[in-house]
Amino acid sequence: MADTLQLELVSPAKLLMSESVGMVVVPGIEGYFGVLPDHMPLLSTLRPGVVSVHDGVTDAPAKQFFVDGGFAEVNPEGCTLLVDEAIAIDEITADNIAERRSAAEELIQSAETDGDRAAAEKALFIVEEMARAMAEAAA
Repeated sequence: MADTLQLELVSPAKLLMSESVGMVVVPGIEGYFGVLPDHMPLLSTLRPGVVSVHDGVTDAPAKQFFVDGGFAEVNPEGCTLLVDEAIAIDEITADNIAERRSAAEELIQSAETDGDRAAAEKALFIVEEMARAMAEAAA
């Protein structure tokens, strides 16, 4: 069994991370799941939440990112996370959350179609999850 797996965190704009890691914990659509070296292959939709990157299995997370959703592909060699946006937890601020919450609430108020309203409500849900992630990281 290998000691590490290759983690790639990719957004449409750029490759955010490409490193060998001991373990990664990912916010799957059905709950968080851990990925270790030689993991069985799987594909999963991601929900908004925190990706925790660990140097070793028992180590505290070395890095944490809030992702707004996306997809995970896992195979025995590694894990690729395709996300629209990823923000390091320590870069999230209360001001940033307040700005995003205000923008999402404005979108809800100005929504003209059911599709617009659903997209605005999703944006607000993502902001609430980001606020929860920031609070948990601070605790």
